[in-house]
Amino acid sequence: MSRWRDRNQLIAVAVIGLVVMFGAPQVLQLFTIINLTTAIALAVLALSLGLIWGFGGILCFGQTTFFGLGAYAYAVAAQNWGDTTSAVIVAVLVAAAVAAILGYFMFWGRISDVYLGVITLTVTLILFNLMRRTSGPEYKIGTALLGGFNGTSAPPLTVPWSGAMLFPTQLFYVAMGALILAYFGCIWLTRTHFGRVCVSIRENETRAELLGYDTRVYKLGLFAIGGGIAGLAGVLIANGIGRVTPDLFNLSYAAQVIIWVIVGGRGTLIGPILGAFGIFWLTSYLGTQQVVNANMILGLVLIGFVLLLPKGVVPTVVDLVGRRRTRRAGRSARRRARSGSRRSAQPAE
Repeated sequence: MSRWRDRNQLIAVAVIGLVVMFGAPQVLQLFTIINLTTAIALAVLALSLGLIWGFGGILCFGQTTFFGLGAYAYAVAAQNWGDTTSAVIVAVLVAAAVAAILGYFMFWGRISDVYLGVITLTVTLILFNLMRRTSGPEYKIGTALLGGFNGTSAPPLTVPWSGAMLFPTQLFYVAMGALILAYFGCIWLTRTHFGRVCVSIRENETRAELLGYDTRVYKLGLFAIGGGIAGLAGVLIANGIGRVTPDLFNLSYAAQVIIWVIVGGRGTLIGPILGAFGIFWLTSYLGTQQVVNANMILGLVLIGFVLLLPKGVVPTVVDLVGRRRTRRAGRSARRRARSGSRRSAQPAE
């Protein structure tokens, strides 16, 4: 029964995603579609952290490292080659490769979880300050100027092998399609042998090692995959904004990714996506008023969820539904038992 219920839930998620993908441009204004494309890019970033933290137990405070590197790699490759399709592939591979290199030194060095978070956060802050100091004409890769604080332009995506530029509505289709594919790809990954081993490492790394698994290899593989997904999010944000700046590495993004996963629910994949959309909407709404500070509200939201809903929204809702279903099943069983006892107590004619 649980397998059928799980399959129905995945079908429902796919249907809702496709309805949003094809229905939103028909009912929303162009400005809203552009903002929604940015929110989708951030949701893909949240999904990358939700995968490695929720299913591998790897708390990476610097997931924006691969997010920003993916955006810069796309912009530089697209400016030099004029082909955005190959630039997307390069961006994902660069982000995954940097994650693999960084992960190798951390996992083979047996770095503890606390130090792993500090190291990844330090790397993204180093890149933030480094890219801000590349404003001179000598700081370029090929023909692409890095631009320092002002960043560099990101050529818009084009239709593969045709060169036709995608308009904002078409870019929304691409972004939503990428989010759906990334989500179901992560679902598939977590249900493979590789994914189940990663979950076992999250639960008890020592026991997984005693069973004969080299936990370093599995954590490194998951970390690299998460980095590649974050690089894909960087490609989407570069196209949504139209420019790549060092702000993609800053502390604000790094902290918000953690908040998205905590709010949505660690240990799920749909939770970080919903958390990213919800916080993005809340931030956009708070930006339209001048009464309260948006950062203070985000801090209060984080504190509230940690204290009141430590599991996050999605796991809490699932637990509530499960308890209600269990109580309903218990009441039905008791009614059947009472009905059976009454029938057995009646004298035979």
